[in-house]
Amino acid sequence: MFDIGFAELVVLGVVGLLVIGPERLPGTIREASLWLNRLKRGFNDIKQEVKQELHNDSVMQELRKAGDQLKSEAERVGEDIQQTTQALGAIEKEEHEASDATTAPPTKNAP
Repeated sequence: MFDIGFAELVVLGVVGLLVIGPERLPGTIREASLWLNRLKRGFNDIKQEVKQELHNDSVMQELRKAGDQLKSEAERVGEDIQQTTQALGAIEKEEHEASDATTAPPTKNAP
């Protein structure tokens, strides 16, 4: 995480001994480690939440795309059904007219 070498750690240790003192230094190091771990955990939680939100956003986009495709397919099917219904209606009308023409009584021509 931090690019700290051995020499920097020694300098930090010496400064810590001089400022804090040898009695309180182990407790202070422990406390600093706890705070650092809490900070790391907090950043990891935020990172995980952001990843989850981005994943949810991509899933929602895929769902919208699939919904749009289904909608267009449904519209095409509806148009096909209308065309078929109109064609069947025209065929039935022709058959009805043809049957009326064959069953109609012949007109008598007067001699």
